[in-house]
Amino acid sequence: MAIDLQDLAAFVAVARAGGFRDAARAGSVSASGLSEAVRRLEERLGVRLLNRTTRSVATTEAGARLFERLLPVLGEAEAALDAARAFRDRPAGTLRLNVPGSAARLVLPAIVPRFLKAYPEIRLEVVVEDGFVDVLAAGCDAGIRYDERLEQDMIAVPIGPRVQRFATAAAPTYLDAHGRPKHPRDLLGHACLRGQFSSGRIPAWEFERDGEVVRIDPTGPLLVRLGAAVDLAVDAALQGVGIIHLFEDWLRPHLDDGVLEPVLEEWAQPFSGPFLYYPGRRHLPAPLRAFVDFIKA
Repeated sequence: MAIDLQDLAAFVAVARAGGFRDAARAGSVSASGLSEAVRRLEERLGVRLLNRTTRSVATTEAGARLFERLLPVLGEAEAALDAARAFRDRPAGTLRLNVPGSAARLVLPAIVPRFLKAYPEIRLEVVVEDGFVDVLAAGCDAGIRYDERLEQDMIAVPIGPRVQRFATAAAPTYLDAHGRPKHPRDLLGHACLRGQFSSGRIPAWEFERDGEVVRIDPTGPLLVRLGAAVDLAVDAALQGVGIIHLFEDWLRPHLDDGVLEPVLEEWAQPFSGPFLYYPGRRHLPAPLRAFVDFIKA
């Protein structure tokens, strides 16, 4: 039973996108072409792979099992083709990165322009997502995360600053009116501007001094989705609404200008910087190999 590899790729694209139109927009094939390819595949296999309604497309049990098994296979096939393409003068193709908002703001701006100038035939797609995801299932080649959120079977390469820390700060007008906290627990009596992951989890604020670690869960008038709306919390802090706890580099311009005043500086806890991580495949796609080599250099 001969099955066209392009039909398999079409099925994966539709299953990943959750619809024919979205898959068509992400690729270079029409929605009708994708539908025909999936129909041929279902006929050859003799099973239904997708349940279609006027509003949505979802995999059947058989389709979900096939999708799960096909992802690494097609990934290896594409990587092998990219390895062959790498013998050209310049690596070419698309590199998809899945990164948190902090990396998009603090890490990539110093890297992306130089990388794209060095490799003009590479197209970079950056997906900003603060929740931990399976990069392959998300259709990405690699991601950026911190070491406590890396999977064991991933290869990790340091990227960006190797040591970072959070700063706790507020507008001087707020601190003049409400007092300056001397201990992290004092924050429980302040208006604190909090962040929330897409999963719904609200990370605690963590501090450390002389071996003493303090984790608190303060309350406040504003809760924002991390990544997507952090600047809203920063603006609220600038206007004296409350105290913010965020990457020091993110707040640095406002700290240097004196618009925000740091508090509890002696409690600022340093932590390891981010990593570029990707599956340990034998053949890396040429754009990813170029990016890894660029980062290492």
